[in-house]
Amino acid sequence: MKNTRVKFKRDILEAGFSTARAARLTRLSPRQLDYWDRRGFLNPSLARAEGYGSARKYSFVDLVRLRVAARLRAAGLGLARIQQAVQTLRRLDPARADGLSAHLLIAGSRVLWVRSEREIVDVLHEGQLMLVFSVGREVEAMATAVEQLSREQQEDAVVRPARAGAGHGR
Repeated sequence: MKNTRVKFKRDILEAGFSTARAARLTRLSPRQLDYWDRRGFLNPSLARAEGYGSARKYSFVDLVRLRVAARLRAAGLGLARIQQAVQTLRRLDPARADGLSAHLLIAGSRVLWVRSEREIVDVLHEGQLMLVFSVGREVEAMATAVEQLSREQQEDAVVRPARAGAGHGR
């Protein structure tokens, strides 16, 4: 799978994003961002609101997580299930704990993580692994095996009469 690299001006990323900008970029309301922060669901990593007049500051990674959470919510998943999915992803793949390179599939109320071209993990059912394979590839592999067997049988048929004839000539 292709890993997408995004380049930005460093000063934009380092400054962070206010609640208003985060809301605009993620298509979530400021009220929703406030609620998620207070619940401990998705907190801004650069600065949390602490008292009257303080401002939250979200990182780029925070914005990506918020947008993904918003998509999962729009697909009908509740916050508890989204949190469960995030925790399972972090547990199963701690090297990519940020989750930014994950490929997710939503199938009804299921969240599936495409771990590789051959593996899919159901992150809401204790990391149940599903194997992915192409039936077409299996057809090709079987056709190759049948051809190989046919060649071997033809070779055996040619070798056997020669041996049988050699034994009768004495």
